[in-house]
Amino acid sequence: MKNYLIIGASSGIGKSLAEFLSAENMVYATYNSNSVDNSNANIHFQHLNVLDEEISLENLPDSIDGLVYCPGSINLKPFARIKPNEFVDDFQLQVLGAIKTIQALLPKLKTAENPSIVLFSTVAVQNGFNFHSQVATSKGAIEGLTRSLAAEFAPKIRVNCIAPSLTDTPLASKLLSTEEKKEANAQRHPLKTIGSPKDIANAASYLLSADSKWITGQVMHVDGGMSSVKL
Repeated sequence: MKNYLIIGASSGIGKSLAEFLSAENMVYATYNSNSVDNSNANIHFQHLNVLDEEISLENLPDSIDGLVYCPGSINLKPFARIKPNEFVDDFQLQVLGAIKTIQALLPKLKTAENPSIVLFSTVAVQNGFNFHSQVATSKGAIEGLTRSLAAEFAPKIRVNCIAPSLTDTPLASKLLSTEEKKEANAQRHPLKTIGSPKDIANAASYLLSADSKWITGQVMHVDGGMSSVKL
């Protein structure tokens, strides 16, 4: 049985991943503003606000086999209407939160046999989309961080990143609030569907597992073909 830490496991992809991993592992999970279900004996929740100056995580085992950082935001606005401090706030959540968490967990990751870190980007880093400058800026930094840390932590700790397209999570609820919006967004993808949290969680679980022990520094596109297929 392995020990995994998921930052932001109260909804969406983090919640789906926690539920999947808990079938055979111990999952230590954090939440901030959402309520959580404590009925699963293999998932141990604690409150964490990644915007705090210092990351404080309690009651963790001495060894952590995998760390997943899920907090994110999707603020789509014309570039001219985004104030510079909004870019800073987004960077604090998506990038500095990940940095602080990884630094805090490094000692526990180093004691594991095959430790793995999984971060999240977006298809909008590789593909230019209208009104995505804020999220693409932060997630572009995450992709750079992924490759840099993969080099620095090799051969002990693997670091990879998943870049989804639009996924049916609470974070994307405004973009998928009606069946018409869901269908229109599905048709933009070569596979003609919207991603589910389980689709992304399956990819994350693979990158955490020993099955991916020869993979590091990669940005895995789980995006219905959006980044590579043109129809």
